[in-house]
Amino acid sequence: MPQIISTPDPRRAEKLAAFDRLLTIMDELRENCPWDKKQTMESLRHLTIEETYELGDAILNNDLAEIRKEIGDIMLHLVFYARIASETNTFDIADVLNGLCDKLVSRHPHIYGEAQADTEEQVKKNWESLKLKEKGNKGVLSGVPSSLPALIKAMRIQEKARGAGFDWDEKDQVWEKVQEELGEFQAETKAEIVDSKKVEGEFGDLLFSLINYSRFINVNPEEALERTNKKFIQRFSYLETESKADGKQLSTMTLDEMNEYWEKAKQFSK
Repeated sequence: MPQIISTPDPRRAEKLAAFDRLLTIMDELRENCPWDKKQTMESLRHLTIEETYELGDAILNNDLAEIRKEIGDIMLHLVFYARIASETNTFDIADVLNGLCDKLVSRHPHIYGEAQADTEEQVKKNWESLKLKEKGNKGVLSGVPSSLPALIKAMRIQEKARGAGFDWDEKDQVWEKVQEELGEFQAETKAEIVDSKKVEGEFGDLLFSLINYSRFINVNPEEALERTNKKFIQRFSYLETESKADGKQLSTMTLDEMNEYWEKAKQFSK
């Protein structure tokens, strides 16, 4: 076993006390607050999803103060779920944390065992291999949640397939696949009789191949697309605000007029 480096944490006692305080407040709210007493795992689910997206926004905006706040909100939800489960003796927060710690130790045999993994790629491959063993006869892709947004799901599918050794060797091969899928998509859109189902299928294949290529050039497609969304919103808001200030209405403006404002907006957002 390799020597494990662990820098002493001067605030460990303070952190433990803060977590203990959170657990105490959670217990008090669950037993005394009408709203908290009424909640179930199902009623909290959509709120947890909302909080997760809010954290994602804060991360993209590099807003550290907001990130701190949103981490706290998600932490509350996790403690809330564990408290609800403890009421039926199903599990409690100690079971959750100990289970997590056991999993982290077992999936890092290069730290806590005798396995060798000197690169990030080796670590990820070992992780997927160990995860597959833990799940018994379930398939490599069985761990991908069915309710994930399609773009993120494609990313996870490709990452898991890579962990099992099913992947391209070079990024140029993937780019060739992108061009192949683009050609097939264009062929369907230019067909004499356009079949919308075939067009949709080819478009999906094209998106999947582009997401795959993004992996090879270290671009997160979800973040890339969201940054583009934000950039478009910023530029369109400029178009709306400035044209209104000039006494114009979007509904009566020509595309050329709109483009003038759009080009100006591009100077303020890159």
